[in-house]
Amino acid sequence: MSQSRRGYLLSTPALLLFGALLVLPLCLTLALSFNVFDYSSGINNHAWTLDHYGALFNDPYFYGIFWRTFWISALVTLLCVCIGVPEAYVLSRMGTPWRSIFLIVILTPLLISVVVRAFGWSLLLGADGLVNQAIQALGGRPVKLLYTPFSVIIALVHVMLPFMIIPVWTSLHKLDPAAEQAALSLGASQATVMRQVVLPQVMPGVLSGTLIVFGLAASSFAIPGLLGGRRLKMVATVVYDQYLSELNWPMGAAIAVALLLANLLIMLSWNRMVEGRFKQSLGD
Repeated sequence: MSQSRRGYLLSTPALLLFGALLVLPLCLTLALSFNVFDYSSGINNHAWTLDHYGALFNDPYFYGIFWRTFWISALVTLLCVCIGVPEAYVLSRMGTPWRSIFLIVILTPLLISVVVRAFGWSLLLGADGLVNQAIQALGGRPVKLLYTPFSVIIALVHVMLPFMIIPVWTSLHKLDPAAEQAALSLGASQATVMRQVVLPQVMPGVLSGTLIVFGLAASSFAIPGLLGGRRLKMVATVVYDQYLSELNWPMGAAIAVALLLANLLIMLSWNRMVEGRFKQSLGD
């Protein structure tokens, strides 16, 4: 048996599991999005229509929901880059045992349910939460923080930050500290070293982190649902409403498929743009 055939044979169980748990549900969701739905008779599995996609693309309400989802996701990604990249750099320069301790601190929130963390932020940002109590103690007036984009953004940054730090930290492990010392010894400033030596080396990690964070933030449900409330809708909460409140499963499936395709388009475009500039900078 050839090496390539043996490799395909060994990977068959993983491919079957991948197909059963991901590809098949996605195909069923896509098929469901074309089914006819009527509130009196429910879903008609034997009739097909494009009305759900027509309603999705012709209703300004859905455009607003998608726009809100993507600008919040983009802002969350930007904040994670601004916070996570310096934090990963500092973490990579720590010695033992502090590096292990801070790495555990960064990863520990991943062991706590997102719902629990969302409730924690609701207690902090509520009308009678600790933040407003501190504002009133300083002589200010209570500020509406809960059920606003601010509460959703700050909670998403808290949840997504480890997914930015770890890829960048992994990339920094491949960077030889002697390269920085050599640049500094040749008269380069610290800012020049960071821009021309460190940053190009960590760009693959930054790219991976941004793709992970943006994708997870755009499809997040628990944080927008609990901290955004009924008025601050995002795409995932609208899909939930269509499935469980309206019982219009085909419409919910159509919205979910549109979110998946839009996510893929944005992420692939971003990946191609960043990789192109990264290769161009290396060529220069």
